[in-house]
Amino acid sequence: MDTGTWFSQLSAWQVMALGLVFFGGLYCLGGWGMSALTRTLARLGIGRPLDTRALKPDQLRREWRQSFHSVLVFGLGMVVPWGFLQLGWAHLTPSASAGRIALEIAALLIWNDVHFWINHRLLHTRRLLRFHGDHHRSVVTTPWSTYSFHPIEAMMLGNVILLPMLVHDFYFWSLASVPVLSLLLNVIGHANYDFFPSVSDTHPLAASRRHHLHHARPAGNYGFALAFMDRIMRTQVKTAPGPR
Repeated sequence: MDTGTWFSQLSAWQVMALGLVFFGGLYCLGGWGMSALTRTLARLGIGRPLDTRALKPDQLRREWRQSFHSVLVFGLGMVVPWGFLQLGWAHLTPSASAGRIALEIAALLIWNDVHFWINHRLLHTRRLLRFHGDHHRSVVTTPWSTYSFHPIEAMMLGNVILLPMLVHDFYFWSLASVPVLSLLLNVIGHANYDFFPSVSDTHPLAASRRHHLHHARPAGNYGFALAFMDRIMRTQVKTAPGPR
């Protein structure tokens, strides 16, 4: 039995339980792993911290609490794509070549950036900013800021695979790569660490710097890991503040 068929045959309760374990595990591994990596790089003199100010006294507890709510939204929300499969609105291909999987993942990553820019820009409008303000309370970001959202924001960002599922029959593992790669890129963006200080702000390897600029100057840099949406929409923040 292929993985897509196995997933389709789970019950709704099993899907939600699996989702909670999956997203909770991703968040913990991402937070611990990136915290350890940046400490190690700093000791070795590779790269540099972006903002050296101390965290607010309750920041980590708040980030963990809000992230717990996001894990609930993401995990329980796995029942929605599962429901698309049950209703016949979407289908999974039972097998795929390595080339097809690579193309599907590339297309989904590009869509992820487009989807994130649109929703992130909406969250900075007057009507929705109250839901995004929770995330921006982390002025000095940490890897634990990654899922530190209001539940409304988590629902907006967590529906990224739904539209693609309606227009194409993906391989199961292509879809499963989206939350994994998204968490990896997001935790890099919130690491408060410039891994490649010599590259320009628009370089693909400068994602952490671009998102740091967004937290420092929220009116711009709404993109995710790449810079193409901000370039197209002219929402780039170009001047980087130095370490504080």
